[in-house]
Amino acid sequence: MTTTPTADTTNTTDTSRTSRSAVALAAGVLTGILALYIALVALGNITDFGTNQQFVRHVLAMDTTFKDDDLMWRAVTSTALQDTAYVAIIVWESVAALVLIWGTWLWTRRDHDRARRWSTYGLLMLVLLFGAGFIAIGGEWFSMWQSKTWNGLDAATRVFLLSGVALIVNQLPGGGRRDAS
Repeated sequence: MTTTPTADTTNTTDTSRTSRSAVALAAGVLTGILALYIALVALGNITDFGTNQQFVRHVLAMDTTFKDDDLMWRAVTSTALQDTAYVAIIVWESVAALVLIWGTWLWTRRDHDRARRWSTYGLLMLVLLFGAGFIAIGGEWFSMWQSKTWNGLDAATRVFLLSGVALIVNQLPGGGRRDAS
């Protein structure tokens, strides 16, 4: 009688489980860092309303750009519209912070499927705000890149990239998913 050797799957399973745990931990930590960041940004904008209000007003008014006649028609000079845009930004930041805090909580509870879903929503909110809002609309449409005084592109790019990295880690295959076995 011949016997066939059995494969030892213990190491494979342990490695797979450890890898999933590490990805879930990384996703939770990155989500938590961005939750803390955007919560502090929103809090700062609420408690020190005037500082970034001036930033938004100058960017939208395009008053520190090259004043190219072909671009200046884009300027929003109504302070009511400028302030409405600023309040909308603060509301968006606040909601994103709450969503990311919830996602972080779910990661700590090891509710990986819901944690991934809520973290993805919050991270996409940051990608939209910093990518579409600040980089595309502020940077290009309102020519923020031309201003030496009111240019937030470097900060927006940092948050956009970190949010993108966190989003990728959140979406890694097997990151926090339970085995069917």
